[in-house]
Amino acid sequence: MNKLSSLCLALVLFGCQDEGQRSDAYGNFEATTVLVSAEAPGPLLSLAATEGQILQQGQMVALVDTTVLHLQREQVRATISTLPRKLQNSLAEIAVLEKQQANLERERDRVARLVEKKAATPKQLDDLNGELVVIQQQIGAVRANTSTANQAILSEKEPLLAQIALLDEQIRRAYVYNPTAGTVLTKMAEPGEMVNTGSPLYRVGKLDTLTLRAYTTASLLQSVQIGQTVEVLIDEGQEDYRRLSGTISWVADQAEFTPKTIQTKEDRVNLVYAIEVAVPNSDGLLKIGMPAEVNFQQQAATTSEE
Repeated sequence: MNKLSSLCLALVLFGCQDEGQRSDAYGNFEATTVLVSAEAPGPLLSLAATEGQILQQGQMVALVDTTVLHLQREQVRATISTLPRKLQNSLAEIAVLEKQQANLERERDRVARLVEKKAATPKQLDDLNGELVVIQQQIGAVRANTSTANQAILSEKEPLLAQIALLDEQIRRAYVYNPTAGTVLTKMAEPGEMVNTGSPLYRVGKLDTLTLRAYTTASLLQSVQIGQTVEVLIDEGQEDYRRLSGTISWVADQAEFTPKTIQTKEDRVNLVYAIEVAVPNSDGLLKIGMPAEVNFQQQAATTSEE
């Protein structure tokens, strides 16, 4: 039952009962509910939730098919495994150039000795030194080009690892875990159905403690405080009430459907304010939508049939 229906019921009860029979507030029980939805698209393989079933927090409830995601992840891993085979190895080319360098150095040293003995010209020595510089530059260029190429190949690994992390997260979201302990109130999907991200699967509610949303008058509201223990009455049989204990958890700071201008004290007294009362429901007696009454001062000896 929604807030408007509860308010209408409270107004009817306020108007119909005599002063001697009237409780301080009237309303209906509500529960804190959570709508659990799919976080991944695909065929729904399983949904282990039935209406009335009690689920624990963190319990695995549903699974969306992850076959395609697993195949995509294996494809990316295979691509990563091929990267080492793409790395360039320039050791053989460098070895040839270094051999040529060694030969030129020996020839340069021999010509240098001949120049000292006036048996060779300085130009011959200069030519050999020039060739040595060229060889050294070639060796440096091969090493630099190889390093650049290998860095480019290895740089492909980071984006691939990021793809794997993304696929892992998508696979994780295919497993649906119950977010809060409670009772399954409504089942909205069946195994075999195609679901999308955000498709509702089931609704779970905390029924160990229900919230009574009730309405009272402005004059009675003056004696209400958050944390106050109150008496809650629910129907038992045709004329009797069962008395329970509850705790006020919230008080509205403004009236429902308040007129823009309140001129008289009588008008102010007739305003209706919302309150919420937390009522333990360990035995499961209380149900969502069940009507109830509230007395701010517990009166163990007084019943509504007197």
